Amino acid sequence: MFRHLTMALAFTLGLTLPLMAQDSDNRNKNFDIQSTVGDLHVGSDADARKAGLPLYPGARLKTEGRDQDKNQANLSILTDAFGMKLVVAKYESDDAPAKIVDFYRDKLKKYGKVLECHSQKHGGDIPVHDDSKDSKDSKDSTESKELKCDENSGPVTELKVGTEDNQHVVAVEPRDANKGSTFAIVYLHTRGKRGDI
Repeated sequence: MFRHLTMALAFTLGLTLPLMAQDSDNRNKNFDIQSTVGDLHVGSDADARKAGLPLYPGARLKTEGRDQDKNQANLSILTDAFGMKLVVAKYESDDAPAKIVDFYRDKLKKYGKVLECHSQKHGGDIPVHDDSKDSKDSKDSTESKELKCDENSGPVTELKVGTEDNQHVVAVEPRDANKGSTFAIVYLHTRGKRGDI
């Protein structure tokens, strides 16, 4: 499945990004296709709510000059063969990282056991489970889908919950000069032929 997902993403982004770039003044940079083959949505309309979480009180969308759309991404592909939904939203707050971590640790509990990891920077690899390796009642298959910490030292606190194919992640780090925080909220859900997103 992962190979097909990669090819589909490359094909989709290859078609949609040039079309979206044609209108550089368009603030609502969303692209939707609905067809008998499947549905596609590519946009910058991501936020905490679309990732299934509330927004931390007082947080603001992270902006980098006038290119704030680079900090939000909402992508979904739904076909009979596979499906994927990815939501990424980046925010900033004047509060210390510990307060934001405590807030989201509590909010993430509704999705399951919360794993706390520490890394040098957020935005690393998000593991995706390959359905082609599934085997019924296999303990190894279940264990391979569990989220884990790739490393466990550094200034970024990552809260993770779910499995490789259905996960919520909040990564919080101190802002420059330790004045406030920046954080990213990520939701990823993938499926093979079975199931819905």
